[in-house]
Amino acid sequence: MNLKLKRTPGLYLIGFMACGKSTVGRHLAHRIGWSFFDLDSEIEAAEKTTIAEIFDSRGEGEFRRIENEMLRSHVRWIERGRPAVLALGGGAFALADNRALLAENGISVWLDAPLELITRRVARHAHHPERPLARDPRKFAALFDARRAVYELADARVAITSDDPEETVQAILGHPVLR
Repeated sequence: MNLKLKRTPGLYLIGFMACGKSTVGRHLAHRIGWSFFDLDSEIEAAEKTTIAEIFDSRGEGEFRRIENEMLRSHVRWIERGRPAVLALGGGAFALADNRALLAENGISVWLDAPLELITRRVARHAHHPERPLARDPRKFAALFDARRAVYELADARVAITSDDPEETVQAILGHPVLR
């Protein structure tokens, strides 16, 4: 296994919303026997509200501050030798502070799903307002394009080619960066 993971056993799944971070993360953690945490779910539980409500009532800046604190808390556990797979929100990796924190404490894996697949997945749940940045289709596509440049900074890129999470888990585990 990668020496970096032996030192700080954290795998951080990054990528655009609806690319499969949570689903794949659960399967991956189960497969390797590590804990799994979904950062957005952790934030909602701690704040006792939804991500959309935080965006609407407190703004994106406050959400990103909370997100960074939650991420730091999980990384501290990982530094203490508690292996974990973390699914990050779509914008978490866009912040330089978060990228630096992850670079020192494990491996970041970009789940690279095509916009068409993401749009289809988000549309399935259109009646749920939990994705505040998906409300305007033009802004959604522009955000997707803008974030790709940041996601390319990840330690590993895994193309999402199907809706089968086990296929993606296999691709992650077979990636050269994990050897």
